[in-house]
Amino acid sequence: MVSLRIASAEIWELRLYVADRSPKCLHAIANLEDTRERYLAGRYQIEVVDLHENPRRAADDQILAVSTLVRKFPEPVRKVVGDLSDTDRLLAGLQLRRTDEAT
Repeated sequence: MVSLRIASAEIWELRLYVADRSPKCLHAIANLEDTRERYLAGRYQIEVVDLHENPRRAADDQILAVSTLVRKFPEPVRKVVGDLSDTDRLLAGLQLRRTDEAT
């Protein structure tokens, strides 16, 4: 069985920067939805920022590419760039610690 060590009281604050409704950005949103429900189950807040609608928001987190996921809390701030389809890379980028446990 695979589990993740997360402090139970932590509410993760995530921000996903996208550009319009491009296929790559839609794919990133879908991948994030799957990952957050599977690994953070109710312990997250997420904001999706469309840089076509709010281009100045990119400066807030120094965004250079889309799609970029920013973990605002817990600190330190972490960023993952891409379509978020590589779950292991996403978990590593967010510093979610995966633990394999036999049951």
